[in-house]
Amino acid sequence: MNVRPIYLFLLTLIMSVAVPAVAQNTQNFSDIRVDELSDAQIRQFMSQVQAAGLTEAQLEQVAASRGMPSSEVQKLRARVEKLQTSSGKAEPVKSLKQTTTSGRSVNYLDTDSVSASRDSLQQAGSILENFRPKIFGSDLFSGKQVTFEPNLRMATPRNYVIGPDDELLLDIYGNSEASYKLRVSPEGTINVQYVGVIPVGGMTIEQATQRIKSRMSTIYSGLRSGATNLNIAVGNIRSIKVVLTGEVKKPGTYTLPSLATVFNALYVSGGPTDNGSFRQIELIRGGRRIATLDIYDFLLTGEFRNNVGLQDQDVIRVPTYNRRVEIVGEVKRPGIFEMKEGERLSDLFRFAGEFNERAYKARVKVLKNTDTERRIDDITSDAFATYQPASGDKYFVDEILDRFANRVTIEGAVFRPGQFELSEGLTLKGLIQKAEGLKEDAFTNRAYITRLKNNNETELISFDVAKVLSGEAADVPLKREDKINISSIFDLKEEYNVQVEGEVRDPGKLKYAEGMTLEDAILQAGGLKENATTQRVEISRRVKNSDVNSASAITAEVFQVNITSDLRNTASTFVLQPFDIVAIRPSSGYSTQKIVKIEGEVLFPGVYSITRKDERISDLLNRAGGFTAYAYPEGASLKRAGVPQDTSVTAKMDRQRVRQFQLVQRSVSDTIKLDKEALKNDFVGIDLPRILKRKGGRDDIFLEEGDIVSVPKQLQTVKIGGEVLSPVTVVFSRNKGFREYISNAGGFGNRAKRRAAYVVYANGTVQSTSKFLFFNNFPSIKPGAQIFVPKKPEVRRMSAGEWVGLSSGLASVAAIIVSLLR
Repeated sequence: MNVRPIYLFLLTLIMSVAVPAVAQNTQNFSDIRVDELSDAQIRQFMSQVQAAGLTEAQLEQVAASRGMPSSEVQKLRARVEKLQTSSGKAEPVKSLKQTTTSGRSVNYLDTDSVSASRDSLQQAGSILENFRPKIFGSDLFSGKQVTFEPNLRMATPRNYVIGPDDELLLDIYGNSEASYKLRVSPEGTINVQYVGVIPVGGMTIEQATQRIKSRMSTIYSGLRSGATNLNIAVGNIRSIKVVLTGEVKKPGTYTLPSLATVFNALYVSGGPTDNGSFRQIELIRGGRRIATLDIYDFLLTGEFRNNVGLQDQDVIRVPTYNRRVEIVGEVKRPGIFEMKEGERLSDLFRFAGEFNERAYKARVKVLKNTDTERRIDDITSDAFATYQPASGDKYFVDEILDRFANRVTIEGAVFRPGQFELSEGLTLKGLIQKAEGLKEDAFTNRAYITRLKNNNETELISFDVAKVLSGEAADVPLKREDKINISSIFDLKEEYNVQVEGEVRDPGKLKYAEGMTLEDAILQAGGLKENATTQRVEISRRVKNSDVNSASAITAEVFQVNITSDLRNTASTFVLQPFDIVAIRPSSGYSTQKIVKIEGEVLFPGVYSITRKDERISDLLNRAGGFTAYAYPEGASLKRAGVPQDTSVTAKMDRQRVRQFQLVQRSVSDTIKLDKEALKNDFVGIDLPRILKRKGGRDDIFLEEGDIVSVPKQLQTVKIGGEVLSPVTVVFSRNKGFREYISNAGGFGNRAKRRAAYVVYANGTVQSTSKFLFFNNFPSIKPGAQIFVPKKPEVRRMSAGEWVGLSSGLASVAAIIVSLLR
């Protein structure tokens, strides 16, 4: 069964569901024009794609599903490749062809991106959305922080119009006191006790107060004289119904508090659509337009002009925009702006927050739409106040040039290097004076000017600094972007140093100074060590005029000097030259203490100093007082850092031990964990009973610094490890052999390498299995020994592909042989 077509079908099916699902609630990209995007926008796009880990295929899927023409997709890819080539950076956007695990290239999204299709495609859509210019004011109604909810806890406005279901609070105070809480009836009336029905519907609070006061004065006479006062407020606010129509995101009828304004209604409806006007929003009441709201007044100046209160059955209509233009580039607020009749280009700059600091203000470019094609115009700064934008115009504000009109630079051996203003008539001598003059180490014989020619190629103009400053040579007039470089004498020669090695506290290279003596160099190197000799100090000096044709030509000049231990100045002080090498040797009769250690079953274990160069193991045992009653001399070991070395005294023993160690290493290469421990074996195999019988003999080796002699207690166990069925430690028995101990561990494992089994004895020596004819001769076992059985290396079987390759190769060879025989 062919899996590939089914895979592609499922992949296409998933994408056909995932891509539209992501694109349903987003805007289309049919109006994106890649040619009108700036390089900065493209670079931002590349960085966002790289950070998101998206592929070109994912971006193209989203762009195509939202209406972006394929020609614009190709242009976008070309712009990205062009910027990558010009910057010389590795391309951050993954290639369109994604390699699957089977090695095939498929021009579809890979399985990883399909598994996270919704998240990836939503992220791709948000990145492409950045290419769309924002309509100024659209963010006002999409933010989560701004709600424009009416304040229901404020004092009742005096112009508030009373309607049915409003609750009126009447407070009478003064000579008479009373309180009423009255609800306005559907007929617009209230019923006051002892007064009767009073019509208040359609009146403002101020008008209703006058009527209610007039009617209640018949009961409360103090209201006429002022001895009693009346206060009216609105309690519970009624709800009203408002209709929003036209270009709003969620048109319909909304129920709002009676204190709501036009802004409140616009917010709950989502605000104008992309085609809706932000500057001609109409409030219609009773069939008449009573107010026109301009949102730009609030956005630009913070004024709520014409943001009137709503009444029941009001209609808010958002018409389509009449004239829109776009401005991009070096302005503080780029985007799409709606223009009213009579507004000029200077008003557009005001809407966009004016120019930013990098803007080129002398000229602005505009792309205009004619009846048949597009055209580009240049608008100079003197026409900004009179030029009237047309709908569909796109204005470009360029950046000032990244170059200097009057810059010169001086570097090197001057007191104030850096960039300076190219003033009128500035010359080379004047610039050096601006830089506070030459430093003492300035190289005055020659310097140079790097100058840009008319075609932007560079040329070098050399001059004599000393002659220009003294007036012997003509001064050089400077030009824009001239770079003057005056070198230091230290920049033009190799750094001088001397080297002190040997018995000083801080050996190494020292900076050379003229007149430096041998004692000065030793002092800078920290002084002499305790073991340094003051005799035959050797100084090696470079040879500058050696005879290259001589076979025995001198390559270094050597001096031998005696100094005093206190480094006192004398008349015969040796003066050093650059690159001298001083060698301080140790004193021939000086020796530091060397420490060895003996531990275990001896009378006085501990640390001992080597007293003689020929001190041996037997001497150390004598100094330690001999063995205790429980000592096991046969298991004594000597621990010494590093692999055992071949010496003239123990040549025979060491050669045998090295051979055994090599056998261990060969078996170690076939194992994993326990084998690594064998490589760390730093024990020297010694036979302590033989040493004590033949003191000073071949086996009684010399002690070295750091040696540790260990005399164990009587050992009674044997340890079996490696490729056995059950690694274990068992009690030693003289009646058991190698195989019996292996049986105690359950026997050999299935992958045991029997002929490579070996034994590590308590004294550190190693003995491997030998072979005679077809029989394995296993080593003998002693108390404290460790038996180790290595593992056979795993044999990898050939795969079917390898067998096919081998068969094909053999067939090819056979075909060649047959053809040759013919």
